[in-house]
Amino acid sequence: MLNKITSIVIAILGVAMLYMGGKLLLAGGSPFYAIMALGLLITAWTLFRNKRIALSLYALLMWIVLFWIIYEVGFDKWQWIPRGDLIGLIGVWLAMPWVVAPLYKSSSPRRFHPFLGTTVLVMVAIVIGMMFYDPYPQAGNITNPRTASESQGAANDWTAYGGSDNGLRFSSLKQIGKDNASNLELAWTYHTGDLRDADKDAGEYTFEATPLKVNNSLYFCTPHNEVHALNPETGALKWKYQPEKNRSYLQQHQTCRGVSYYDAAAAAKPAATTPDATVSAAPAMCRKRIFNATTDAKLIALDADTGKLCADFGNNGMIDLSANMGTVRPHALMQTSAPLVAGDLVIVGGSVMDNGFHSGNPSGVIRAYDAQSGRLVWNFDPANPEKTQPIAAGENYPYDTPVAWATLSADVKNGLVYVPFGNASPDELSRGRDANSNVEKFRDTLVALDLHTGTFKWRFQSSKNDLWDRDNPSQPSLMDIDYQGTRAPAVILPTKTGNLFVLNRLTGQAIYPINQVDVSTTGGVAGETFSPTQPVSRLNFIPAPINEKSMWGITPFDQMSCRTQFHAMRYDGNPWTPATEKGSIVFPGNIGVFNWGSVAIDPERQILIAAPVRLAYKYHLLKRTPETADKRLLGKDGTPYWNENFQGDYAIQIQQFTSDLGIPCIAPPWGRMVGVDLKTGKTEWLRRVGTTKNLKTSFMPGRFPIGFPMGMVAHGGPLVTAGDVVFHGATADNFFRAYDINTGEILWQTELPAGGQATPATYMGNDNKQYVVIAAGGHGSMGTTPGDAVMAFRLK
Repeated sequence: MLNKITSIVIAILGVAMLYMGGKLLLAGGSPFYAIMALGLLITAWTLFRNKRIALSLYALLMWIVLFWIIYEVGFDKWQWIPRGDLIGLIGVWLAMPWVVAPLYKSSSPRRFHPFLGTTVLVMVAIVIGMMFYDPYPQAGNITNPRTASESQGAANDWTAYGGSDNGLRFSSLKQIGKDNASNLELAWTYHTGDLRDADKDAGEYTFEATPLKVNNSLYFCTPHNEVHALNPETGALKWKYQPEKNRSYLQQHQTCRGVSYYDAAAAAKPAATTPDATVSAAPAMCRKRIFNATTDAKLIALDADTGKLCADFGNNGMIDLSANMGTVRPHALMQTSAPLVAGDLVIVGGSVMDNGFHSGNPSGVIRAYDAQSGRLVWNFDPANPEKTQPIAAGENYPYDTPVAWATLSADVKNGLVYVPFGNASPDELSRGRDANSNVEKFRDTLVALDLHTGTFKWRFQSSKNDLWDRDNPSQPSLMDIDYQGTRAPAVILPTKTGNLFVLNRLTGQAIYPINQVDVSTTGGVAGETFSPTQPVSRLNFIPAPINEKSMWGITPFDQMSCRTQFHAMRYDGNPWTPATEKGSIVFPGNIGVFNWGSVAIDPERQILIAAPVRLAYKYHLLKRTPETADKRLLGKDGTPYWNENFQGDYAIQIQQFTSDLGIPCIAPPWGRMVGVDLKTGKTEWLRRVGTTKNLKTSFMPGRFPIGFPMGMVAHGGPLVTAGDVVFHGATADNFFRAYDINTGEILWQTELPAGGQATPATYMGNDNKQYVVIAAGGHGSMGTTPGDAVMAFRLK
């Protein structure tokens, strides 16, 4: 009776596999799943008839499947899962004595089938052996000596978002080193109390702040733009600034990545080359200030010692950044990144609601304000790049220009500020773009401006005629580089495509070679235009093209679903596949290979550490009609699309390319960490980063309890120190880790109470102990554990 039930179950699985395998075959995919289904059905039929040959046939099927797996994916154990898990489990069951014995009719039935039993034992041995082998990581050892560098980052303090205005995320502290990092322990935890209200707040609610340590205090902002000041050694609250919470589920990004610090006494006084570069005298009050740029488009100045608004800045401590922007729709203009403080200027870009409306989106103007009075000193408008004089009170900046939402960088010595402009909404459509306009010249472009006047110096376009939301999302990093024996002042620009452009920061000329590669210029929708080439840096982490064999899942069924989807959509084998009404696979997608976390660089050893992401997305263009021009378009679950492009020709649906179970369709790793020798441009080591623990899944309640080291998405940046340690949270498993910068080996790790999707900072306390601090509050769209903690670690 048991064998009859077993045969029926196998038959049901075989029919389901034949159905899905047949759909895959008709879509132009592999016939193997259909063949596997026939093997299951033959096994089920012979077992139902109580034929012992069923076990031999199944053993033969297991060997065929094994050789097929090796042919497709080699010995990558994670890619064996969807191809072999079901077949293997059935094989183990069929080899059990209670299945084998009834098939022998002798008076002393055998309980072990030689062929199937031996096959199962061999397969189990292979799987156990593969648990200790991973073909993906690339082992290496970086041996660059440590030399003095003029462009070092932070020292005892962490004075700016990236450690300093050069955005290296590097500290010269070395009390915590690779030989003692395993002795780190929790020093203190602080809870902000600023938690998401699920009924009122945006789903994209994220605690991504990097704290500053300066003025003997620790400063950071929360998603609702509260500013907290703590004792750096104990985590005790000194003061807290709490604005009125503007809760709205329509807020596209409810986050604040950092605040900035200004000291009137210590600020470098730039030489005034024009009347507009003149700065005001230092006031008697608020000589030390914390600047916070908010999600409701305000620039706020707080007294660093008390948390009170600096009444002499702007309008009682505030500047309304929607000024001179014309009509601004609700939530259309926001600030998510830390403003740049350079000399006596505080400089801001901005962020807009991507693809919300086809036109009438706020300007991407860059504005520099006197850090003491709040007076507008200069503005750089991509539509009118030559007009840097402050705009007149009654004028407005033009709509629909590229925005720079990432944090800016500054070379104060050479008087330059670096602006990573992104796209202009709508991001995935080029209809209506004027290729000869100033706007197109600055789309996805790194721009160098004169720090004192805003005058244009040079530009470099990282993506041509962007149709994929390929904003420049990362703070540029400034250092002096010795590439192939020649020293040059460099700026390094990470991009969503995966390029790391290494340019001379004084001229914009390439230091690392850049090739122009041919890409598709046909397809998409009528009226679209395409650039025939796209730039690719010699140093890049553009993921290799995917194919049907690259598809993943945790069962053969969701892998077949992914394979079928792959054949149903357009994919040109490169990151520049146009979006279509039928659906396109864009790899990497709009989250990018690199995002706001940027990279970390040790300028003394010229080592770059990065955590590139591998995720594919589906882009669908949804045709709008006059009747639906202003209508919300809803998904199957009843929730609205975010990329609605009201009053445009098409809305844009962007979804991660996943199986029916919500599992990524491309095989892991989805997150990696790499170590690059910048003197040669060679990637010296590569590893998976993060595990499956704490993942929120659609196929089981709660969070996944086991940490399989597949390599998970990391949203947030690394930190490097002169102790040869890399600190990195960011992964979807809630862990905070320390790595050896030379080899990528894990030195220490601890589980955080919430997702650590933030970039850490480090500093020396008054107790002469080095601290490492990270925000642990989770990330809305990643689905990591939410929280409100700031946590500091030091040596035991």
